[in-house]
Amino acid sequence: MTTTANTTKNPTENTTQLERRTYPDTGAKPAPDLHPRGVNHLAISTADMKTQLTFWSDVLGCPTKALYWMHGVPNTFHGFVELAPDSYIAFVQTPANPTEPQWGISHAGNAGDPVTAGAMQHLALHVDSLDELLTMRDRIRHHGIQVMGPIDHGFCQSIYFGGPEHLALEVTTGSAIDASQWIDPEVQGLCGISNDELARLMRPDEFERPDEAVSQPPYDPDLPNLHYPEVIRDALMGMPDAEMWSKVSFPDPPVAPAE
Repeated sequence: MTTTANTTKNPTENTTQLERRTYPDTGAKPAPDLHPRGVNHLAISTADMKTQLTFWSDVLGCPTKALYWMHGVPNTFHGFVELAPDSYIAFVQTPANPTEPQWGISHAGNAGDPVTAGAMQHLALHVDSLDELLTMRDRIRHHGIQVMGPIDHGFCQSIYFGGPEHLALEVTTGSAIDASQWIDPEVQGLCGISNDELARLMRPDEFERPDEAVSQPPYDPDLPNLHYPEVIRDALMGMPDAEMWSKVSFPDPPVAPAE
């Protein structure tokens, strides 16, 4: 499927409407041990949205929940399939997406081969029990797709299979890893992690939200950054949070709710 038009709205066109939406910072202070509790969505590049949505619906049983022009990105589709009401796999289709994999660079191809640092090596999906895992194995094979496993990894049990556009996929069951049993001192040393550093990694520092919002730090090329042209990066990162909320948000769905 090829995009031939772009109906994405310009953020400035929504300014009047969005200015009526109050920036929702209440200043509330959650518990200091707050950390992300799950993956809301993992975005995967695609050159064939229909094939991906069909695979995830038919083979894995994940319903399509959203399909729309990606906000603020010309000629680009965004699709979401649901794992749970707060967890999704998203797909991003733009005409510039390459279609041929580069093994060891763009794709690993399985759950053990190399791929460029920072890229997704493989994607593991969760089910609640071994019976559910075996049911997923049978559902996937029912659609003609080979499945490797189940394999018992101790703290989880897994099956492995391929997805469209050479995705390396896993379904697994398990939870609550016991770090005292699953951190290998040999591997710890090979990673250059001291015992003091390991203790900190196992028990992250708590953070109490201050009364005033933390100011945007200056750009530092030695720290992780989003990749944008310099002028766009500086404009986006220099914009006050409330202004970003009012001018760059796209909260309205493409289809009006039924009355």
